[in-house]
Amino acid sequence: MTDTLLNHRIEGSGSAPPLLLGPSLGTSYALWDKVAPELSAAYRVVRWDLPGHGGSAAGLIGPGATVGDLADLVIALADTLGIERFAYAGVSLGGAVGLELAVRYPQRVSSLAVICSSAHFNGAKAWEERAALVRSEGLTGLAESADSRWFTPGFTVPELVRDHRDTDPGAYAACCDALAAFDLRDRLAQIGAPTLLVAGREDPATPPAHLREIADAVPGAGLVEIPGASHLAPAERPEAVLTALRAHFGGDAASGMRVRREVLGDTHVDRAQARQTPFTARFQDFISRYAWGEVWTDPTLSRRERSMITLTALIAHGHYDELAMHVRAARRNGLTPEEIGAVLLQTAVYCGVPAANSAFATAQRVLAEESEGPS
Repeated sequence: MTDTLLNHRIEGSGSAPPLLLGPSLGTSYALWDKVAPELSAAYRVVRWDLPGHGGSAAGLIGPGATVGDLADLVIALADTLGIERFAYAGVSLGGAVGLELAVRYPQRVSSLAVICSSAHFNGAKAWEERAALVRSEGLTGLAESADSRWFTPGFTVPELVRDHRDTDPGAYAACCDALAAFDLRDRLAQIGAPTLLVAGREDPATPPAHLREIADAVPGAGLVEIPGASHLAPAERPEAVLTALRAHFGGDAASGMRVRREVLGDTHVDRAQARQTPFTARFQDFISRYAWGEVWTDPTLSRRERSMITLTALIAHGHYDELAMHVRAARRNGLTPEEIGAVLLQTAVYCGVPAANSAFATAQRVLAEESEGPS
């Protein structure tokens, strides 16, 4: 914890596209526990705590705070982390922060997802009353009713309820002040970032109509409604939220295409895309999103190691056309001809001499082409 910066947690590769995740009032970044680890396969995920929530200092905001103040704190966090441009997803108050960021800092937000939130929160009175109640009585009473406000009947996440109970009352009340003053309806049309609205169909706090209102006003925005989800959809229906976010941000496919080009080369990828038809388009997307966007971007193994594994698997199954392509990729990934030969020799033991014989012939042809250079 620091007195000047929002508490946060970073997951994923430092070279991956950044994605910031904002929490709901009364929760910590644990709200994203079932979603963030999955997203971190393709993104540098940064999830943060509201002031006085989780590990963030209560003094970061005070009475009369605005959603704009919270947006400024997020920008300060991004600046400190060296993040210039980022995708953003937020829940409830965190979603309102996302809308504010997209309006006030359009050059910083590459893509936006607003989850179980609103461009206004039903006027100031109820929030002013809640702020006064919390300042006088604390959060114990509100925490007792958290399940009914957050989840469908019979569902709970004890860790989030505990976060609610442990939140600093003064900071919570200041966040209520921010919600009381928030109304961005007249500026929604200014949002230029690709925007997705995600509604919990059973959400009593921000019903689907609130998300539809934003979708109707933001140019080109999309809307997804999640059945069986109340106000904290990432905790209650993480799979559905994850699917929606992946489809919207397209990070797996986008980063996958970049890696695919780096490994296989522009010539091959351009040729594959030129041959793409409506019949094969979904398969090409699958390859970019899953093989290249998730598996090849996983930092657990180096690209050299992945090349060696791939060569072995292709030889074992007799895929020699693909083998030629991946011999070229292995050279691009830093393997020497001697190392490629050693991999092929190993396959003679475990995949059989005839398979290795064909593999050596294929690899020798590719390496000879490489040594000859362009004709």
